[in-house]
This record gives sequence, structure tokens and C-alpha cells, in this order.
Amino acid sequence: MLDKLEAILHRYEEIGMVLTEPDVASDADRFRRLMKEQSDLTPLVEKYLEYKKCKEAIEDSMQMLEEETDPEMRQMLKDECNENSERLPLLEQDLKILLIPKNPDDDKNVIVEIRAGVGGDEAALFASDLYRMYVKYAESKGFRTSLINVEEIGIGGMKTVSFMVEGSGAYAKLKYESGVHRVQRVPVTESGGRIHTSTATVAVMPEVEDDVDIDIPPEDVRMDITRASGNGGQGVNTTDSAVRLTHLPTGIVIYSQTERSQLQNKAKAWALLRAKLYDLKIQEQHDSEAELRRSQIGTGDRSEKIRTYNFPQGRVTDHRIKVTLHRIEDVLNGDLDELVDALTTADQAAKLLKMQE
Repeated sequence: MLDKLEAILHRYEEIGMVLTEPDVASDADRFRRLMKEQSDLTPLVEKYLEYKKCKEAIEDSMQMLEEETDPEMRQMLKDECNENSERLPLLEQDLKILLIPKNPDDDKNVIVEIRAGVGGDEAALFASDLYRMYVKYAESKGFRTSLINVEEIGIGGMKTVSFMVEGSGAYAKLKYESGVHRVQRVPVTESGGRIHTSTATVAVMPEVEDDVDIDIPPEDVRMDITRASGNGGQGVNTTDSAVRLTHLPTGIVIYSQTERSQLQNKAKAWALLRAKLYDLKIQEQHDSEAELRRSQIGTGDRSEKIRTYNFPQGRVTDHRIKVTLHRIEDVLNGDLDELVDALTTADQAAKLLKMQE
């Protein structure tokens, strides 16, 4: 591990030197690539330098103890040595985590698709609650959200909703949300006061750059331009601005109508189609790599029941990591940090264990 860290430190210093060369700044693409590589390596290099400093401090204390005769000074050196000795394994663990290969999609924007599942109107209301939860969470992280498409029901629910979350690290924060979410509560549509169980399915897909991560031959897609329907703002229903894309090989249909501009709807529809096809490709890889799937925490199986929101007990339970929070209102208001952090830690632990096998 130390040899690898030394090589990384050398590369980091090399990048710093290259970035000072005049000709590098004139090559925008190369400059951007180097800056990103430097940025990606910075947390690991900083932690490694901290580790080296701690190790050197232990060695210095041990050497000074051999020469020091004053009792007070010896005690001070022992305390300092013990403190750094306790800190060293923690730094080693941090380094191991930072050395875990990073998901190349982690820094990307994401497209989130929520679909009402079992439960009729109550499932659509729950899908609407989840949409609101993710929008509020995104806002708390400084991310920007924009609607791609929504199919609403009259009582405020959503049969389906797709939206984009833009911001560095959006996928890293939201990737564990894919799967089946379950709610247990008395629906507003229930007159008898009985508790119902309903579901909604969440798919979190990294935004895909055009023709970079996925190739879509133009002849594989049929595009139809139609008049938008439903809610969407003044003027949305008066022009042929809605865009429907049909991917012929898979049968995937994308519909975007939230913008008044046909070009904007077209861009959003293509972004969602690319994300869905890329997601399909990743799902196929996960299915063929069962061992890899076992080392991941709920990022590959859309049919997996991942979380229950129980209103009578005021709790939210994540079934993958056996974590229960008794503050359902906070969670549904976008306070997902505790769950996201716990899922990230569990995923890192599983991957570390896999690396050590």
C-alpha cells in the first residue's frame, strides 16, 4: 500500500509541475484533465502526508526517549507517542477507503425517475412525497433540480415523475436510492382509518455525455412532436412542443413536455434516453457479475425493497443496512444525511472486505 501511495504522491507533484508550464494553459482540454486529476488525488495525498507526519512523529518520540533522562520530559514524550500511535491505524483505515477505486459516475449529474407502484392513488401520493423529499435534499446540498416529465393525478399525486439533479457529486449522494420504497400509513383516501401498504420505485441514473458512454444510432430512435397536455405553465398547451422518443430496439419510450421550447424538451428527452440505456447496460453488467453485486449496497437491483416509511410508528427503516430512524417527518423533508452516510460507510466496508480477500 505504501508503494502505491508513494507513486500517487509522485504523480501529484508531477502534475503540479506540469501545470506551471506555459504551453499547458494554452491547451484547454489537457489543462482541464490535469486539473481534474489533481483535484481527484488531493484528498488522498493530503491524508497520506498526514499519515507520514504522524509516523515520523512516533519515530522522533521514540528516538528522543532513548536519550532523554528528565522524568517529566519522558512522560510528555510517552504521551505524545501514545497519542500518535492511536491515531496511526485510523489514518491507515482512511487511506484504505480513499484507495478504493472510485465509481467514475460519482461526480456526474443524475436523472431520477419515480414511479407509483402497488397501491393506486395512495402509491401516486407517496411518489409525490418522495419527489418532494429528493428535491429538498438536493437543495440542502446546493444541487439544482429541473423537471423532465410528470404524470399527475387529480389529488396531488404523481403516477410517474422524472427530474434531473445537477451538481458535482450528485450521483455519489443519490445512487443508493434506487429500488422499491414502501410506505405504511392511513391514506387520505381511506375513510375507515385502516393502515395501507403502498410502494413506489425509484431509479437513479447518472447523466450520460452524448456519444461518450453510450452510442445510439439515429436510426434506432423515432421522434414524435406533439402538443403538450396537463400542467406545465402558461402557453405549454398552445404549441407543438412536447417530444416523444421511442428507442426501437428496447421499446423504451421517453416523453418530455415540461418546457415551452421544443428544443429544451428534446434535449431533456435525449438526456433521459441516454441515461436509461446506460443504466440498462450497467444492469446487464451487474447481472453477469454476481460477485460484484454482492459487494455493493443496493446500487444495481431495481426490484430490491430497500426502505420502509412507517407513519404509525414514526420510523424509517433501511433494510439493506438494518438502520432505523424514528424521525420520519425529518426524512421526508429532505434530511437524508444520516441514511446516505450510513449507506456509504456500509458500501465502503463491503468493498474493503472484498479487496482484502
